[in-house]
Amino acid sequence: CANAHTCTHTHKHTQLKISKVVVVGDLYVGKTSLINRFCKDIFDRDYKATIGVDFEIERFEIAGVPYNLQIWDTAGQEKFKCIASAYYRGAEVIITVFDLADIQTLEHTKQWLEDALRENEPGSSFIFLVGTKKDLVVSRTKAKKAIIEKQIKREKKTSKREKKVWGGRKQQKQKG
Repeated sequence: CANAHTCTHTHKHTQLKISKVVVVGDLYVGKTSLINRFCKDIFDRDYKATIGVDFEIERFEIAGVPYNLQIWDTAGQEKFKCIASAYYRGAEVIITVFDLADIQTLEHTKQWLEDALRENEPGSSFIFLVGTKKDLVVSRTKAKKAIIEKQIKREKKTSKREKKVWGGRKQQKQKG
């Protein structure tokens, strides 16, 4: 494509949809594993903490419309928070991740979400709360209560075993 927003394919003019997705949450909650499972269909046991921010692009097509998801994997360490917040701007999707086996990470999601929303226009972002590591011990009552209070779409995932993280979109994707 010559222009990042417009592609021409066999005499057809198709508008490329670009969406910025930011993934936020505490250190070690599984943000990178979730993204790696979605984008690369892998689970890497040799975890290395994200420094600052990492970036993936996922291309797919739904009903003949091409999409580019720009997925921003932000660091969960406090020392990188001020850097990462600059990457929140323009996010159409904010995915707040917590570890189902560590209820404290759920309590921290409120602050992560507030930080991300502060950088965006009110009502401009879709918000998801994703609990990871469902293969480990979980306190579902507190998680459900927080989800109901925040009225957020929820997903429980394990990147370790599941091939279809993020609502089964893997089935609909066609690599571009």
